[in-house]
Amino acid sequence: MKNWGKTKIWLAVTLAALALVSVGVVITGAQKEKPSTKPSSYSPVVITEDFATTVTRMKGEKPAIMARQQALLNERYDLSNRPAPGVTMTRGKPVQEGVRVKLPAGGMTWDKLAALTPEEIKEKGLWPKGFLPLPHPNHKEGGMLFPKFHIEEIKKQEGRDLTRFDLDFDLPDHVLPEFPPPIFLTTRPDLGDVSQGKLVTVMNYYELFNGILNPKQLEGLRLLVSPTSVPYSLLALGNRRPHAGPQPQVSLQRRLELLTSVR
Repeated sequence: MKNWGKTKIWLAVTLAALALVSVGVVITGAQKEKPSTKPSSYSPVVITEDFATTVTRMKGEKPAIMARQQALLNERYDLSNRPAPGVTMTRGKPVQEGVRVKLPAGGMTWDKLAALTPEEIKEKGLWPKGFLPLPHPNHKEGGMLFPKFHIEEIKKQEGRDLTRFDLDFDLPDHVLPEFPPPIFLTTRPDLGDVSQGKLVTVMNYYELFNGILNPKQLEGLRLLVSPTSVPYSLLALGNRRPHAGPQPQVSLQRRLELLTSVR
């Protein structure tokens, strides 16, 4: 009888311990399952592929992506080289003539399209695709693309190579504005094209605009053409500007103003 009493006590203690463990597991599980309510502007990014593998993969995907984009452009637009006689840009590059958006197939004309109501155009799917938003060649990757002539000029001036290993610029040169782009100041129309036919970069902005812009404008232009972030660019103030020519001094007060303006 004594042994049976001890056994009952032992069973009661064991059951109580198991109950406590079960409750703890349930509470812990509930805490883990509780979703975070704190909002965030960012999604989690988990990169499991090393960079060399990424480069190889994206280089391999490049021909198909560029072919797809070229097919889309050819479907929507007439990109042939048809300069308008006697019409040029500031420095003489011909301006292309004619409507370049293609109409839907099936004998559609602009007059016929104009005679339809918006509802009819939408119902029959006759809206020209050239008026739809033009997608990035590889939308999921995104990023800027530069024409070859822009890449070569930046490489010559700054030694930076803007070439992408995964994509090329997708529009032909003859439909692009002339390069380098001319710059006209509304406050000084008497000066004409102040770019002097040069691409404005961190290497030449000072020699091009010193004496034309005021100090604040000149500093703003420097920040605009600097390829690095603003805080790092502040290190180049004073006598460490990466350009030839006179080296203007920047006061400590001005440096502090720039530092406090960085957000």
